[in-house]
Amino acid sequence: MTKRRLLQVAEYAGVSEATVSRVLNESPDVASSTRDAVLSALDVCGIQRPRPFRRERAALIGLVVPDLQNPIFSAFAEALCGLLNKRGLIPVLCTRTADGVSEAHYIEMLLDQNIGGIVFVGASYADAGPEHGRVLRERKVPMVLLNAADENQGVPQVRVDDAHSAEQALNHLSALGHERIGMVLGPFGHVPSARKLAGYAAFCSRRGIAPDDWRRMVAHALFTMEGGATALPRLLAEGVTAVVCASDALALGVVRGARRQGLRVPADLSVVGFDDSPFMVATDPPLTTARQPIQAMATAVVASLAEQINGHAVANDLMMFDTELIVRSSTTRHIVG
Repeated sequence: MTKRRLLQVAEYAGVSEATVSRVLNESPDVASSTRDAVLSALDVCGIQRPRPFRRERAALIGLVVPDLQNPIFSAFAEALCGLLNKRGLIPVLCTRTADGVSEAHYIEMLLDQNIGGIVFVGASYADAGPEHGRVLRERKVPMVLLNAADENQGVPQVRVDDAHSAEQALNHLSALGHERIGMVLGPFGHVPSARKLAGYAAFCSRRGIAPDDWRRMVAHALFTMEGGATALPRLLAEGVTAVVCASDALALGVVRGARRQGLRVPADLSVVGFDDSPFMVATDPPLTTARQPIQAMATAVVASLAEQINGHAVANDLMMFDTELIVRSSTTRHIVG
């Protein structure tokens, strides 16, 4: 290796040129964390690893995403692609298509390529069916689930604290004087929505609201604007003055549905979303919403994946992040009378 290339690897790994040389010469007196940093730097710089450290798997990483219409999925995909590229890994975006290409089809293709790892964003390997899940486990394919849609055991996961996020939004609305607060969640069986519902139940319990009462203020819908708009009339019939939604798309649908009813947001109805998708600051009105820490979560996903690829056991199966409530103009104080 030339002196210039050696220096390039050393600078990227944050170590000395002598340390890079020891790794290249397969010296045993190098800490595993330092060796991993140098090996990753070699990948990024396009230099072949020493033979004992060469990957048996391809450097391709599948990013399995339910769709790209939801802006939060696109934002996570962009962050993950950038971080994977920095480690010399090549992201392969796999998303459902209108002509019926499914997760199972993509997983078959990825397995045929001896894929280096898979990140499931807002989805799960379980979506591909039990047979594909079994093959992934048997081959020990490195996997990380990001905000998985269902429960999974024994697979590293990165997700937000959905229950805390819901309570954060509910506390904000309560402080504004709202007492009848509804929720619009995703479909039944969607686990992040179930966790948000648990946060709602805890919030209501602390305020002495009976389950028979608060359950009437909860609606389930598809994660679309029309889903939010369709769910709203039943909640309005229960006298809600504010609504917390499980996605920004649902929240924008609620805003649209309120206007269909001749209501003003936030004067007549306060609305809170979830995700802080791009452009929520530019909606009418700008949306109060729970912001997911996209970059931090993507960093945790790629770090976990890299640990698995490098043959290390992952210490924690679950890494959980808090959201930040971004208060904008879609919520306001409730004036009684």
